[in-house]
Amino acid sequence: MANAIATTHDAVHEEHEHVVLPQHRHHFETEEQQREAGSFGMWLFLLTEIMFFGGMFFAYLLYRNWYYPAFVAASNQLNVPMGTANTAILITSGFFMALGVWAAEVRKRKLLVWMLVFTTLFGCAFLGVKYFEYKEKYELHHIPGASFSTAMFTNPDNYAETKGRPALAPDMAEKTQIFFFLYFAMTGMHALHMIIGIVLLFWLTWRAHRGEFSAGYVAPIENFGLYWHFVDIVWLFLFPLLYLINRHPIH
Repeated sequence: MANAIATTHDAVHEEHEHVVLPQHRHHFETEEQQREAGSFGMWLFLLTEIMFFGGMFFAYLLYRNWYYPAFVAASNQLNVPMGTANTAILITSGFFMALGVWAAEVRKRKLLVWMLVFTTLFGCAFLGVKYFEYKEKYELHHIPGASFSTAMFTNPDNYAETKGRPALAPDMAEKTQIFFFLYFAMTGMHALHMIIGIVLLFWLTWRAHRGEFSAGYVAPIENFGLYWHFVDIVWLFLFPLLYLINRHPIH
């Protein structure tokens, strides 16, 4: 009788040991192994992103060294207040995202949902400010291409925005187009990452509302938090590099 009870107890214990949770994929031995693999994969992805943005940063620094007067003159045309506002907005969104990761870890479902919502709202606000900034560049004909104008750099006294600044030679003024090409490439690619992140935030918010991250399963929130903070860090490099360096006319 005792042996039969012990056998039954072992069978039940073994059954509980092999319970497969919904998020546990069959090719991982344990949920912890799955979590570590997911985290490792996210860090590898971020490494490729660092190399991608690193190439653009290198190109910017290289061309800035070659065409320094043109890059300084073009940089002075960027809207610093808008850039500063976006920096504050993105830092705030990163703060809410960090609180969201904490809320997931302590299993506070409602708080997690609200933190993801706030992160989404601030991400949308960032894109909204960027839209008005791009609109300003369009109105000033500073978008590289056939409609690009160098008049503000060759005849600065004719414009209120550049009055009193030294004029660039026509060949150097043409090089400002390289600056704006890199500006749109770098900030545009950053904005694309923001858009992708916002789409993922809607998906994660929906899952959080259903309670999928309220039982200890927080890997998707943690991995997305790494992605969102990476996007924040990229902007913290872009802002001073594009907007703040040499905010003065060349004499």
